[in-house]
Amino acid sequence: MSVLLTFCALIFERFVGYPQRLVDAIGHPVMWIGALIARLDREWNKETDPPDLRRRRGFEALLVIVLAAVVPALILHWALGWHLIGLLLLAVLASSLIAQKSLEAHVAAVAAALETDGLDGGRKAVSMIVGRDPETLDEAGVSRAAIESLAENFSDGVVAPAFWMVAAGLPGAAAYKAINTADSMIGHRTPRHARFGFAAARLDDLVNLPASRLTGLLLVVAAILMPGANPAAGWAAIWRDAHRHRSPNAGWPEAAMAGALGLALAGPRVYGGDVVDDALMGEGGRREATAADIRRALRLFRIADWLLIALIGGLALYVISHWR
Repeated sequence: MSVLLTFCALIFERFVGYPQRLVDAIGHPVMWIGALIARLDREWNKETDPPDLRRRRGFEALLVIVLAAVVPALILHWALGWHLIGLLLLAVLASSLIAQKSLEAHVAAVAAALETDGLDGGRKAVSMIVGRDPETLDEAGVSRAAIESLAENFSDGVVAPAFWMVAAGLPGAAAYKAINTADSMIGHRTPRHARFGFAAARLDDLVNLPASRLTGLLLVVAAILMPGANPAAGWAAIWRDAHRHRSPNAGWPEAAMAGALGLALAGPRVYGGDVVDDALMGEGGRREATAADIRRALRLFRIADWLLIALIGGLALYVISHWR
C-alpha cells in the first residue's frame, strides 16, 4: 500500500504542510537527522586522521545515519500500515518528508521581497534557500537563484521522496531523506569533507537519478498546460544542456525550467567567495530574470506538482482495483 500512502502524504502536505508551531515544539525530522550528522562529523571526522581513515569513517557514518532513519520508519510502517486509520496516520507522519508547501512559500517570499523591498529584501529572502553569496547578486541573479532552487528542490524535496516512498514505503522515503540531508551537510568538495563526505555525495547522486529525470519530464508536460510556456524548448534544453551541469541530476529540472520559461539559468556562481563555473541551462534564453519570472516558475511548479499527485493517485487506484 505504499502507493496509497504516498498519495495521501502528498495531499496532506500540499494543503497542510508541517506547522511552524510543531517545528518550534519538537523540531522537524530533517533537523533530527541533521543533528546526528553534525555530531558524527565532529567526532569521526578528525583533520589529523589519515585520508583513508576519514573516507572509511564517512562510509560508516552514512550507514549509521541511514539506519537511524530507517529503523524507526520500519517500526512505524509495520505498526500502522495494516488498516486504513493507521495508514492515514502514517501518511501524516510521512508528509513531513515532503516539501511542496514550504518550497512554494520560500520561493514566493523571494518574489514578494523583490516586489515590495527591492534588491536588499530579495537578497535577504533568497539567502534563506540558497548557499551562494547574496551580496554578489543583482535583481536578475536573485531571481535566477530562486528559480534554480525551485527547480532543483522540486526534484530533491518533492519528487525524490515521493518516488522512494512509492518504491519502499516510509522506510524508503526516510532512507532517501537521510542520504540527501547528509549530502547537503557533508557532501562537499572541501578539504574537510572531500573524503568524509565522499560516500554521502556519491550515494545521493545515485538515489536522485530517477527522480531528477522524472522531474524534468513533469515540468515539460506542465509547460504544455501552462499558457506562455514552451514545452518544446524545455525538452530541447534537457537534451542539450542537462548533461553539462556540474551535478549529474540538477541539470534535468533546471534545464527543463529554463527552456520552458525562455530563461538561461545556472552558469558561474559565487559560493563562500569562490566562483563556481557551471554551464548555462537554457542557453540562449534571457538572463535578465525578474520577480515576474519567479511567479511564472511557481505556476509551472504547481502544475507539475499536481501532475505528480495525479500520477501517483492514478497508480494508487490501479493498485487498489487489482488488489486480491
